Amino acid sequence: MGLSAAISASLAREFLAVSPERGDDLDPRMAVVTGLGTINPLGGDVASTWSALREGRCAVRTLDAAWVEEYRLPVRIGAPLAVDPAQQLTPKQVRRLDRASQCALIAAREAWEQAGAPQVDAERLAVSISPGMGPILSVMGAWDTLRERGPRRVLPTAVPALMPNAPAATVGIELGARAGIHAPVSACASGAEAIALGADLIALGRADIVVAGGTDAALHPMTVASFAAMRALSGRNEDPATASRPFASDRDGFVLGEGAGVLILESAEHAKTRGAEPLAVLAGAGVSADAYDVARPEPSGVEQERALRMALGRAGIEAGSVAHVNAHATSTPVGDVVEAEMLARVVPKAAVSATKSATGHLLGGAGGLEAVLTVLALGCSWAPPTLLPSGLDERVVELGLNVVGPGGQDLAGAPAAVSTSFGFGGHNVALVFTRMSC
Repeated sequence: MGLSAAISASLAREFLAVSPERGDDLDPRMAVVTGLGTINPLGGDVASTWSALREGRCAVRTLDAAWVEEYRLPVRIGAPLAVDPAQQLTPKQVRRLDRASQCALIAAREAWEQAGAPQVDAERLAVSISPGMGPILSVMGAWDTLRERGPRRVLPTAVPALMPNAPAATVGIELGARAGIHAPVSACASGAEAIALGADLIALGRADIVVAGGTDAALHPMTVASFAAMRALSGRNEDPATASRPFASDRDGFVLGEGAGVLILESAEHAKTRGAEPLAVLAGAGVSADAYDVARPEPSGVEQERALRMALGRAGIEAGSVAHVNAHATSTPVGDVVEAEMLARVVPKAAVSATKSATGHLLGGAGGLEAVLTVLALGCSWAPPTLLPSGLDERVVELGLNVVGPGGQDLAGAPAAVSTSFGFGGHNVALVFTRMSC
């Protein structure tokens, strides 16, 4: 069962119409992508998410939670999930799992089904799924219970719910993954680093299949207040649909979202043996660290550049082959320019999409979702839009960076695409995906 069996017919036709036949000359331990899954502010699955991007929709809205007014929060906008996880999970799962774990499980189920629910030895199946903030809702919920109702009312399931590895463990337990269950936490680069680790596990021969991605669900008064105190969040409460504006001249911060994105990574040999239809090749990954500041990126972007060049080197492709970048681009005043300058140096001709303009920032889930979108962009030969209500920053214009506008951009014949992710603490990750014929 391939893409057409799990995604809407229209998206399947769009993807398969431009994807070449599977190449048979890949290294047997090269990681190929055989399944995609997501739940996020734009959609409850891959098809609805891609359709929303095609339509140029934005998921940012005014938050209607009672705590917004209760705590008189300065930021009253966010990007909640498009679909309630309770619609897809059992009451027991909703009760016991943190929302971040719920998102990871839903996205993993979709990706696993799309990959054909492959038969694989449990000792050759691994999971690598990371949150950036961790199951924060369970942490705060347990504290509220203790403070308001006493220790006897704290649930025995609180610790399993609030562990940082809980989302990965949830997926791994359901699938019976005994090759390892991993959760490399690196703030907003977590999902991308988990995917990079998944490729390494396959290259090292430790697994044939890795369920990899990122998740987070941190829409809580404490996190909103904390990010607002850092001046990291957009304060455009009166105009939520245009608040997340990466690369714009008047950007003022990111919009907090929630959700997950998961890929099924599989060794080329295993996929070929079982007759799977790979969607792309994860040809290279690069990971580096700024070692500069806990929040601010190193101004020169030299370590971001090193991560990208490392990924390209491991993929064995020239920078000029990169036709598309799904940029980290959170809409912060400093971060966007550092990344823009780096991309202009390394891949100056690539069409650059900043999909956080539509989805908000999913923190640890961002790298997972954006990897999913990068694979789709490559397969559908179309770069998603960057919503630009006020135009580009003059510095970005001077750099000549090809930022994709609100209408999207054709990528016909694109051989390779990149997803970049950066996180507080100076974490840098770049993922390079190629078509099967590359």
